[in-house]
Amino acid sequence: MTVPPPRPEDLGPVSGSSDPGPGSGSGSGSGSDPGRPAAGPRSSPGRQARAVRLGPRSIAALALISAIGVMAFGWPLLADSASGLAHSKDAPWLFAALLPMLLAVVVATIADTGLDAKAIAMLGVLAAAGAAMRPLGAGTAGIEPMFFLMVLSGRVLGPGFGFVLGSVAMFASALLTGGVGPWMPFQMLTMGWVSMGAGLLPGPDRLRGRGELAVLAAYGAVAAVLYGLVMNLQGWPYIGGLASGVSFVPGDPLDQNLARYLAYCLATSLGWDLPRAVVTVILTCTLGGTVLRALRRATRRAAFDVPTSFAPDPPRGTPAR
Repeated sequence: MTVPPPRPEDLGPVSGSSDPGPGSGSGSGSGSDPGRPAAGPRSSPGRQARAVRLGPRSIAALALISAIGVMAFGWPLLADSASGLAHSKDAPWLFAALLPMLLAVVVATIADTGLDAKAIAMLGVLAAAGAAMRPLGAGTAGIEPMFFLMVLSGRVLGPGFGFVLGSVAMFASALLTGGVGPWMPFQMLTMGWVSMGAGLLPGPDRLRGRGELAVLAAYGAVAAVLYGLVMNLQGWPYIGGLASGVSFVPGDPLDQNLARYLAYCLATSLGWDLPRAVVTVILTCTLGGTVLRALRRATRRAAFDVPTSFAPDPPRGTPAR
């Protein structure tokens, strides 16, 4: 028995000695690319990659825009009669200023986290897919498959990517369907909350299978109903001529306005919100597993956690051709 010549064996540990094998044995695990094995310990297969990681400035920006959004949505419930009548005409223009603020948050998130071309490409693909899915339910009561994709994307790619994706997808769908108006910033903000909430659900690295689909289906149903309830606050104070039991009365106590608001939602939008929730649950239970696997495979192959380096590695032990 003769031992194989040691020269080929000596060259292997130079490029792969820091890669133990279990975390990076699925790719091209030889020594052709010295920069690639260093990414093995960073993105282990048990922990999914996140395309957008929120930094302190991004978290502060999201908290600020969320606080402003809550005030913009909920001001009618706390306004007195004088302020409600005085600002009822210019309030929609003030609320329309949320659009550039939302875009500023998106830009700040991209700048703060160093978003590279791979994450931007996936953001564009998913936003385009969501925008294309929205017209499928146009004119049909509550059938909006867009929620299904936004919830699953936020789950896989994290709350930061979810907020950016939800806002951009709603903006693109508004341009596609001609739905640009004072309500569009509210839709962008609310859809961003929906996707961000999916990224904040527990067990992103451990929960899999039917348990994860059940959690996502339950969250999708609740988020679909809450989306309609929150969006009603955008137009409810400005709709006149309603019955006194469902119309907004500036200056009334909070509990009375809340009762009228809930009655308004039951009488108008609940017929759209419940079918939206049912469609989201059905799509999550039937197609959720396949979509989740595809998204996680895409994030692993894109290796969002690995910074892109364009510096060529010097040839080592490679004969010149």
